[in-house]
Amino acid sequence: MIQFAPDDTEIERRVEALLFAASGPLSAAEIARRLPEGADVGGAISALRDRYQGRGVELECVADRWRFRTAADLSFMMTEEREEPRRLSKAALETLAIIAYHQPCTRAEIESVRGVSLSRGTLDLLLEMGFVKLKGRRRTPGRPVTYATADRFLEHFGLSNLYDLPGVQEMKAAGLLDLSIPVGFEVPDPSRATDNDDEPLMPGDDDSPEFAQDFVAED
Repeated sequence: MIQFAPDDTEIERRVEALLFAASGPLSAAEIARRLPEGADVGGAISALRDRYQGRGVELECVADRWRFRTAADLSFMMTEEREEPRRLSKAALETLAIIAYHQPCTRAEIESVRGVSLSRGTLDLLLEMGFVKLKGRRRTPGRPVTYATADRFLEHFGLSNLYDLPGVQEMKAAGLLDLSIPVGFEVPDPSRATDNDDEPLMPGDDDSPEFAQDFVAED
């Protein structure tokens, strides 16, 4: 019996089924592994995105992965009042912002940008909540651990990738930067960050001692 390769419409149906049934966002590579070799995954995703545009459910990209989600203007229908068990403190939000724009960066570099010492538990909380991950170790004396944002950070703030972080013009328009900022001021671009000077973390290589030795009170 002769079997014909599925056409574009059938590939689109299969991609739609995979995204609908998945428990979390899927990358194009993850989708391709379940499709016939040579299937046009990108074309299928593009077609689905166009077809669902403006519908009650839309296809979006988060951290270079695809998922269906409720249209933003209908989110009010899904909300409910409940107690939020955990909230990020001002210090934690500042720390997260510094890591996002300066990554990969060390604890000392974070403290240098903030101008104050980090309290015990700030980085622990960000790591525990999945917003931040251990990136590697600097090839410098003491081999300090470096930190970077994790996919959970992109998902929580609805960013497709780090290129979507607001730049200087957007921050000025939002009133987050003074209009009289110094000439030559530049908002760091995390998408250009490199870790060529970092060593990868080895299994079991964590930052626990650093946390355990931090007894500085939160500002």
